Order: sequence, then C-alpha cells, then structure tokens
Amino acid sequence: MFRQTRYDSDRLYLRILKPKNAAEVLDYYKRNHSFLNEWEPRRTRDFYTLSYQKKKLFTEYDMFKDKRLVRFWIVKKDDNKLIGNVCYSNIIMGNFKSCFLGYKLDKDEINNGYMTEAIERTVQIMFDDFELHRIEANVVPRNLRSLKVMEKLNFEREGFSKRYLEINGKWEDHIHFAVYND
Repeated sequence: MFRQTRYDSDRLYLRILKPKNAAEVLDYYKRNHSFLNEWEPRRTRDFYTLSYQKKKLFTEYDMFKDKRLVRFWIVKKDDNKLIGNVCYSNIIMGNFKSCFLGYKLDKDEINNGYMTEAIERTVQIMFDDFELHRIEANVVPRNLRSLKVMEKLNFEREGFSKRYLEINGKWEDHIHFAVYND
C-alpha cells in the first residue's frame, strides 16, 4: 500500500497532513480568505474553524489511504511556512488510471515558481507511485497565472467547457488540460 506522506523538491516539502495539522491548515485558509474567494466555491462559516479542518483532514487522510485523493500541502524549506496545496482528486484506477488536479497558493508567495515546482514534482509522484496514466486540470480562462503554469508544465490543452464549475457562486467556463504518462 502507498504510505509515504512526505516528499521533497528543491525548495519545498510536499506533505500529506493528518488532523493534528489542522491549526496550520486553518491559519493558511484564514490568511488567504479574501484572495482565494475569487477562485473557489463559497465556503460555509464553519469551514474557518479548527473542528472543520480536523474533520476534513481526517476524511482526506482516509481517502489517501484508499488511493482516492491525495492532497500535498506545500511547505517552504527555508522557513517551514505552509503556503498552499496541490490536490489530486477523483482518482480512478482500472483501465482509466486518471484523476483531476487542483491547486492553490498563498497570496504572498505568487510569482516565485513554487506552484510550478510543486506540481512538477507531484505529477511525477502520481505517475511513478500511483501509476496513473493521465492527470486532468481545468482552469478559469481569466486565471492567467494558472494558464501560465499549465503552459510551463506542458499540459496539453484539450478543450473548453462552458459553465463547468461553480466558483464563488457563479458557474464559470474552464479550459481543459491534461498531461499523460506515456
């Protein structure tokens, strides 16, 4: 069974967190509340509580053990600051061997190459350790920073989906990308 919960890249630790890390996660979300609003679903009030984050981490850790979801929390090596995450969800094995990619970064850490570094490393982990064939990502067309990350990492643009995901109370169009383990 896949059990490793800590990986490294040049400047980052990529960790799968447990409920005992809920305070760190809550601090991240509180610091970035206004910034993330533009790119995420609307959150309930209890999302910003320690009990909610503990439950969420417990559920996600169970999903990790079952190989259904992996959320790598990004921690900078130089100061041990938690600055975001890269999540691989809806993992389907069998002859499909595919999943969806989502990611978010601290508002104060943008344009430093951290997300590109984290996604590059975690894609390799998902291909090598999970033996996935395909990873899909969907990006809101106005999110120019995310489009640039997809381009840098050679994700292939596969199409356009109208009103694909509800983001901050509005159904948003998305550009569909994928990368393959050939």
